[in-house]
Amino acid sequence: MAKTSLLRPLAVAAAGAVLVATGALPAAAAGQDTIDATAPDLAGVRAALEATTAAGAPGAFAVIRDHGGIDRTRSVNVGLADLDGTPMNSSWRFRVGSNSKMFTAVLVMQLVEEGRIDLDRPLREYLPEGTLPEGWTMTGRQVMEHRAGIFDHTNDLLEQAGEETTSAFEARIRTTVYDPRELVAMSVKHGVQYTPGTRYSYSNTDFVLLGLAVEHLTGQPFPEVLNERIIQPLGLRKTSFVVPEQAIRGAHVTGYLTNDDRTKPLLDSTEQTGSWVWSAGAVISTAEDLDRFLTALTAGGNGGLVSDASLRQMTAALPTPTAKISYGLGLRRISLSCGDVYGHGGIVQGFNSQSFATPDGRRSVVLFANASNNGSVTQGLMNTLEPAFCGKRPAAESRTAFAPASAPASGPASAPVNSLPVVEDTRI
Repeated sequence: MAKTSLLRPLAVAAAGAVLVATGALPAAAAGQDTIDATAPDLAGVRAALEATTAAGAPGAFAVIRDHGGIDRTRSVNVGLADLDGTPMNSSWRFRVGSNSKMFTAVLVMQLVEEGRIDLDRPLREYLPEGTLPEGWTMTGRQVMEHRAGIFDHTNDLLEQAGEETTSAFEARIRTTVYDPRELVAMSVKHGVQYTPGTRYSYSNTDFVLLGLAVEHLTGQPFPEVLNERIIQPLGLRKTSFVVPEQAIRGAHVTGYLTNDDRTKPLLDSTEQTGSWVWSAGAVISTAEDLDRFLTALTAGGNGGLVSDASLRQMTAALPTPTAKISYGLGLRRISLSCGDVYGHGGIVQGFNSQSFATPDGRRSVVLFANASNNGSVTQGLMNTLEPAFCGKRPAAESRTAFAPASAPASGPASAPVNSLPVVEDTRI
């Protein structure tokens, strides 16, 4: 992967604006697995975001950053940051959900480089005694790849029969403070789900276990390690991990939980402890900080986070049952019409985001909507990736239009995009 200097200035998008730059990025090296440096299709981006809000999100945004000889930022904001009427602001903070897994994966890879963990040894060797039962031999690599056979504890918290999502949130999520070992215990009760390494099954418990391994090996609380090894070195001034504090400090977007009964109003779910997903999903950040993180990560040894060798392991993604989606070590790979992008998605009650970058780090895209538990909202965000990365496709190349069930049958002429499947972390 090409290297990008972490010290280059980052452009910041003005709230509510659409910044259109001209010219092309420097051409990538011949044969490199990267997307062509095409201008994003901003009309297609806006149409996809409008479909997202039509599906039930108060607002949505896309921030597209190009890094090369000249940095360029394009920001498209649609709708509202809160139901009081505040316009959406793409510079504000939000809960990034499972995008947190990328941060946890980086911490693990740093410990691998220091010789403190062997990913091909059973993970239980690097955990506090008794965390996993004797005989649970799944390796750290299998856990990072979601191929360990470990039951996802969030199923027990969110999917009890006969209970509405909002009721589950208020009863077990918003104010409850879980110890991460308690989350693992919920999972362990279900036993090993399949022979480790034989299949893929997304599990938030996998990354709770990795967070516990980070604590055990460093002798420090997870938030301290995250701050010392990632947040401070990269200057991520608006990124934090404050579990179990419920509020989001500073200017932030309000998140709303969609009722299972769509006739009921959205529920303000901004304040919550985050302890129920811990190192798997409790980071708070901004589009700008996520761009800085992704740019440093894709730069490998030049980025200050992981070595080139570690990055190669992280991006060696294996297929999943979902078309166009593969998963590596804490990184998801999505295959678009113009090439592959790497990053993650994240949904935590009320907040819905996708954060991806080209393999060479020359373009990053952060998408966000302030509603969750709504597959059509997530589908709208997924459909924004294609025009954001690949630009406007020739008319001869047909696209599949996406119209959410709650949206009007007719829409803008520029709305059609290549439809991507909704990925599995949307359950939360």
